Amino acid sequence: MQEASRDFKSECFFEYHLYTLDSRTTIKDNQTKQLTLMAASEVPVAKQLIYYGAQDYYRTSYGMPMFNQKVGVYLDLKNSEENRLGVPLPKGKIRVYKADGSGSQQFIGEDWIDHTPKDEKVRIKMGDAFDVVGERTQKEWRKIGGNVYEVEWEISLRNHKKEDQTVTVIEPVPGDWQVLTSTHTWEKPEAHTLKFSIPVAKQGASKLVYRVRLRF
Repeated sequence: MQEASRDFKSECFFEYHLYTLDSRTTIKDNQTKQLTLMAASEVPVAKQLIYYGAQDYYRTSYGMPMFNQKVGVYLDLKNSEENRLGVPLPKGKIRVYKADGSGSQQFIGEDWIDHTPKDEKVRIKMGDAFDVVGERTQKEWRKIGGNVYEVEWEISLRNHKKEDQTVTVIEPVPGDWQVLTSTHTWEKPEAHTLKFSIPVAKQGASKLVYRVRLRF
């Protein structure tokens, strides 16, 4: 396995990092040139399929279903030496390649990352899934009294791939809220975040239905 190859030398300087090019390069008059800061192969990553909601979904009554909503594809990795990285990463563009069936490296996506110290985690958005889609239907929205509301959502996830998939559903729930009913186990990772992990069988579908009570 190849360690990260670096064309630049990193140096700590006050609260910054300086990157010095080790080798010589040339540039023509009025030319713009891009140089690769570093490259690493076979970096372990965890692929995530994430279906995001929005706070507005709980404040408004929706009469029509939201069809073919996108499911985002993300790669999570740790900037560590054991993952063949382990150097301070400056803010910039990161490109990802994957070997195809013949072993040729194919470009699969790119994203911009923030300044990332050694041993911190990085999440890269690779785009949207082609074969996994979501659909959202508001089954009920009603005012209980004062600033108290009850909202029920049905989320359908369809997987057209030939392998089973797990889709993480992230719902940003505003106000003071509680889950009244749910077809799936849920988590509360943050004060205003409702999270589900929904298994979806290959060439199949899954349906999540949950109901929340909110006070604004």
